[in-house]
Amino acid sequence: MSEQFPSGPTQQFASDNYAGICPEAWNAMEQANRGSATAYGEDEWTRRAADAFRDLFATDCDVYFAFNGTAANSLALAALCQSYHSVICSSSAHVETDECGAPEFFSNGSKLLVAQSADGKLTPAAIRGLATGRSDIHFPKPRVVTITQPTETGQVYTVAEIEAISATCRELGLKLHMDGARFAHACAALDCAPAQITWQAGVDVLCFGGTKNGMAAGEAVIFFDHALSEDFAYRCKQAGQLASKMRYLSAPWIGVLETGAWLGNARHANACARRLAGAVTGIEGLDLIFPVEANAVFLAAPEPVLDGLRARGWRFYTFIGGGARFMFAWDADPAQVDRLAADVIALARENNLVPQDSGTANFQRSSEELAVNTA
Repeated sequence: MSEQFPSGPTQQFASDNYAGICPEAWNAMEQANRGSATAYGEDEWTRRAADAFRDLFATDCDVYFAFNGTAANSLALAALCQSYHSVICSSSAHVETDECGAPEFFSNGSKLLVAQSADGKLTPAAIRGLATGRSDIHFPKPRVVTITQPTETGQVYTVAEIEAISATCRELGLKLHMDGARFAHACAALDCAPAQITWQAGVDVLCFGGTKNGMAAGEAVIFFDHALSEDFAYRCKQAGQLASKMRYLSAPWIGVLETGAWLGNARHANACARRLAGAVTGIEGLDLIFPVEANAVFLAAPEPVLDGLRARGWRFYTFIGGGARFMFAWDADPAQVDRLAADVIALARENNLVPQDSGTANFQRSSEELAVNTA
């Protein structure tokens, strides 16, 4: 029987989907709930939210709201493809590994062409290789490249990397889609304006995630090229994504965009990831599988350590890289992050991986960094 610990963690970091609704989103929804409003997106809240995105990106763009990321990505890709086209993506991209064939379904059969990638990133060379490997009529014609920002491994495409990918896409006649389920975390990590890593860098369509950044539900599909959004409203309706009470999807965006919470939430989440990473870095037997650039930490540890964490009540996934994945959200409690780090280090000691006095300096360093980054 596993050892029983009297009090388990009060907060889990298995997924940033565990988090509740941030106050700014909640307050906006509460305001939208007063009285009645026009249905199907013809309301002031939806218009105001769309305008907030245009202000944020400093450009005139078409904005649509969907319930979740799978729908947003799949419908956006379907708008860019015919059934005989193909979409180039990383082998670990969410559209390939976690959307149950939805991109293919909504596009009526567009094939995903997968580039093997150890770190989850696509490169111009990988794109070129897939796009030019075959050009005969028997093979689906490449039409779109999709990149995940940040990647499923928690790494961030720089402005230069996106520009290089975009240049390759333009040369080859391909459209560029960005899956931004954690787009805010990428902006926070790069400390850049949203426009810099989207339309100014050559991105045609962005799916901007709200669910993982303080909202109950809701993603925004943003077309920087108006021509590409033709009839997209019909796609949303047909796919069951046209909310009759649309203000409850759009109003929370007003709360997080107009107050700046979208970025503050992401900065806090990223800082908590660095806090955990800083605490365990340099400890023998514990390794970070991928660089910690956004709000994810992938930790490689011996199986007894992982089993010990489970016995102490910690939840985590091991589906990428074989180690424990920890995700941090807007409401991550630094005290609980420290508790997780302490348990990791204690279990490493129990398994004779580290000296008894290791870890103190790391805690001090990560605590000071969090204070700076969340001020």
